Amino acid sequence: MPADRRKRENPGIDDRFRIFAGRAHPALSRAIADELGVELGNVHISDFPDGEIDIKVNVDVRGHDVFVVQPTCPPVNQNLVELLLLIDCLRRASADRITAVIPYFGYARKDRKDEGRVPISAKLAANLITEAGADRVVSVDLHAAQIQGFFDIPLDHLYAKPVLISHFRKLVLQHAVVVSPDVGGVKMARSYAKELAAELAIVDKRRINATQTEVEAVIGDVGGRPVLIVDDMITTGGSIAEAVRIVKRFGAKKVYVGATHGVLAGPARERLQQSGAERVFLTDTIPIPNPPSIVKVVSIAPLLATAILRIHRSESVSGLFEEKPEGSSH
Repeated sequence: MPADRRKRENPGIDDRFRIFAGRAHPALSRAIADELGVELGNVHISDFPDGEIDIKVNVDVRGHDVFVVQPTCPPVNQNLVELLLLIDCLRRASADRITAVIPYFGYARKDRKDEGRVPISAKLAANLITEAGADRVVSVDLHAAQIQGFFDIPLDHLYAKPVLISHFRKLVLQHAVVVSPDVGGVKMARSYAKELAAELAIVDKRRINATQTEVEAVIGDVGGRPVLIVDDMITTGGSIAEAVRIVKRFGAKKVYVGATHGVLAGPARERLQQSGAERVFLTDTIPIPNPPSIVKVVSIAPLLATAILRIHRSESVSGLFEEKPEGSSH
């Protein structure tokens, strides 16, 4: 649908609305803009010969309600600094309000001091974004929910559950069991199980060291039944591959995996491809170029576009936590 027509169908978007994209995920930024029926703001981003980032916004933003889409995914340092510079640039250009749309929030693993002489990286990242000039943040499935409290500005914490569930329903699985790959993911798995009217099971996992885990057992009955393993992210794929293996060893009929963030670092692609799962559903909070054949990427753009529109209209965003916007797939 042409952008001008779609904009007429979004009367809540006025002439003082702007949306900009960093270089972390231009495809998602364009998809969000298309959902809203607007054009992305004209911004020049390049690198100096020494690697420093150069930014210039080429349109007027004075007094505008501005949204910046930039997941801080790998390369995390580059994408985080680029986001900070974009925010600073817009603040110095007199934008009225700046909302950082960060579908994937990097540096989220270190949310507390779990041993002596270590940083709380998530808090530092939150401070940097706030001090750069952001007035509000939108993110999806934070690795630790308490990170919301690290920001001294409003943060809208969205969940990919409605998008992933809409695709799980299309599988038409009878007597399915939702499985958490570890004890830490039980709350998420329980919410999926409740929505799907499915039973819940947990993989009992003991960690050997920072990179190796030993899976011991399954708490719950998966024998002869289809299984949906859900998690917030897949990084190296080790935990998910082990979870698939163990539930199949305990008699699972077919295994499907759903996760919000597909970091897919190191051997993740090979591990997923060889895991024995029927299909792995990942959202596009992080770009996944040339996904392996087992992976189906589903778009979070409709959810983010709805949140952006509601924020611009000063409407409630909390309603999105339970609503079921249809996510497109590609």
